[in-house]
Amino acid sequence: MSSLEQIKNLREKTGAGIVDVKKALEEAGGDEAKAIEIIRKKGQAKAVKKSEREAKEGLIVSYVHSNGKLGVMVKLFCETDFVARTDDFKELGKDIAMHIAAMDPQCLKPEDFPKEILEKEKEIWSAALENEGKKGEMIPKILEGKEKKLREEAALLTQRFVKNPDQTVNDLITEKIGKTGENIQVGEFCRFEL
Repeated sequence: MSSLEQIKNLREKTGAGIVDVKKALEEAGGDEAKAIEIIRKKGQAKAVKKSEREAKEGLIVSYVHSNGKLGVMVKLFCETDFVARTDDFKELGKDIAMHIAAMDPQCLKPEDFPKEILEKEKEIWSAALENEGKKGEMIPKILEGKEKKLREEAALLTQRFVKNPDQTVNDLITEKIGKTGENIQVGEFCRFEL
């Protein structure tokens, strides 16, 4: 049986409702870590369902670094104006803007990475691999791995979140979708640096 204190703690940590927290604790046999994992998985499942819904509301969030020489603006979308005004949504926007300032992503998703830059990188990698004496049939597999890594490291949604490297920026957004119950999407973003 879960205690009220456990339920309260898990609600604060996850933002999930009382019923969901109680069910997760029961399913996990009172183990808080397992319960959190169960809640996160359910939140991810909800996020997949909600990703089809249109997100037209939201905010433009900005972040200017303390030295005044680096700034970021991000369009963050949700479904309703009500969610856009919540502290959770604003905090998510600030976190994403701060992440962009720190990690300088080149695109939103891995598939958006500029093809011309990718082709140049492939040429450089191929030449380096041949100089290292790699065999012809190995090179395409190595290039495929390097391309995947480059795309993931350059794309905002697949980058490791700067404040918690155990999750990606997309994981962070998915977590907030589970809390708010609405589809949340990052639109455009721009980073300025002097």
